[in-house]
Amino acid sequence: MDKIQALAVSPAQLSMLQQLQQSAMVASQGIIAPAQHLGGAMSVSSASGSFSQMMNEAVNGVDAMQHTAAAKQTAVEMGYSDDLTGAMVESQKAGVAFSAMVQVRNKLTSALDEVLNMAV
Repeated sequence: MDKIQALAVSPAQLSMLQQLQQSAMVASQGIIAPAQHLGGAMSVSSASGSFSQMMNEAVNGVDAMQHTAAAKQTAVEMGYSDDLTGAMVESQKAGVAFSAMVQVRNKLTSALDEVLNMAV
């Protein structure tokens, strides 16, 4: 670490390097904490929350992302904003979040089908 500080690294880069080293140390111990934040508006509930509550929050987060993207697109189309790049980025984020949600739905559906087809 002293060699890195001697190379005149910016404080932001040094902070990021320290975070990466801490993450590497935690990962080497085999203890991985659950994610606290996913994407823009979606967050993972605490362990005490129910599965349905977590799914509702995820769906609401994706819905909020889609509404934000639609609002930015409308603002660009109506001439209220010239942030075309921001509108496109929000649209892509909403599209990726929706695709991920659909994949989770498909996995849950196939898992339910497997459970229902089990011999008792």
